Amino acid sequence: MFGQGVGDSGVAETKGRQWEHFNHEADIGIRGYGADIEEAFATAALALTAVVTEPESVVSRERVVIEVVEQEPEWQLFEMINALVYEMSTRHMIFGEFNVRRQGRGLVIEALGENVDRARHQPAVEIKGATLTELSVKKTDRGWRAQCVVDV
Repeated sequence: MFGQGVGDSGVAETKGRQWEHFNHEADIGIRGYGADIEEAFATAALALTAVVTEPESVVSRERVVIEVVEQEPEWQLFEMINALVYEMSTRHMIFGEFNVRRQGRGLVIEALGENVDRARHQPAVEIKGATLTELSVKKTDRGWRAQCVVDV
């Protein structure tokens, strides 16, 4: 697992945000935590990056804005992850910083990153997309948790 500050619980912290990976057969689970749902989504996106490379290695050079028009939080997460995977693939980019905010019936995601530098980022895998497996957005006693399994 990539990421700095991984403790005994397996939870990592990058730029003050907590995330983790969890095992799921041949695929990889991503999980983000936050004080609110937007932060949990942003942190899940950070966990997505950490499947590919160390998030700290990504420089915020370029901004990509993604809009997701879904009302249910689980579908918002599913669509957001798939939109990020699409942007990473078609733009040959990697993102290391995410800002998520509600807008009308959906979300606006600001992803900041740069073109993939194979020597510096050393991409570990290619993510094909989000799956519905273990898709969950829940309020917990410590805030929010957003998770799904990504196909690699």
